[in-house]
Amino acid sequence: MSDSRQQGRKPRADVLRNRAALLEAAQRHFLKYGIGTSLEAVAKEAGVGPGTLYRHFPTREALLAAVLQTRTKELAARRADIAQLEDASEALRQWLRAMEEYFSAFSGLPEPLMVAARAQDPGNPLTVPCAALIATTDEYVRAAQLAGHVRPSVQGYDLFLAAVSVAWVKGTGATDDVSLDRLRALVESGYRERDDAA
Repeated sequence: MSDSRQQGRKPRADVLRNRAALLEAAQRHFLKYGIGTSLEAVAKEAGVGPGTLYRHFPTREALLAAVLQTRTKELAARRADIAQLEDASEALRQWLRAMEEYFSAFSGLPEPLMVAARAQDPGNPLTVPCAALIATTDEYVRAAQLAGHVRPSVQGYDLFLAAVSVAWVKGTGATDDVSLDRLRALVESGYRERDDAA
C-alpha cells in the first residue's frame, strides 16, 4: 500500500477507543489528583498499558493539552456570551474571569501554562493553546483601549499572565473569595485608565 493511501486511512476503531479512554481517565485523575498524577495510573484506569499511553501522548504536556482541548467548549460558550456585551471594559473583565476559571480546572495547571506562554517553544503542545488565549485576550484589550478604558501600554500577554496568577493563588487554597475579589480589583486597577477606575 502506498504511503499516500496509508496517510489517508482513518484510525482503527480500537485506536480511537484507547485515545478516548485515556482522555477520560486523565481528566478524572487531573481533577482528583492534579496534573502531577501518575501517568501509569491513568493508563491502568483506561485499560491500556503505559506504552499505549505514550504512543498517543508522548509527554505529560501532550496529554494535558489534549484534555484541555476537550474542555474548550465551555470557554467558547463563555466567549460567545461575552461577545454580546456592548461594554468593552466589562467584556474584558468577564473574559479574564472566564480564563481564570479555565486555568483553575486542575491543581497545578497554571505553572506549565506560564512556562509555555513564556518560552513560546513550538515543541511544547501547550504553546499553541496559550498563544490562542493570549491573542484573544489582546483582542479584548484593544477593544477596551479604543473605548478609553485600558492603559495604552497594556498587552494581552500581561493580562493572560494576570489571570493565570489569580488561578494559581486560587489553586493554593490559601485564600478566600473576599481576598480573591480584592486581588482581582488590584489587577483591574493596574490595567485601567486612571480616570476610568471609579
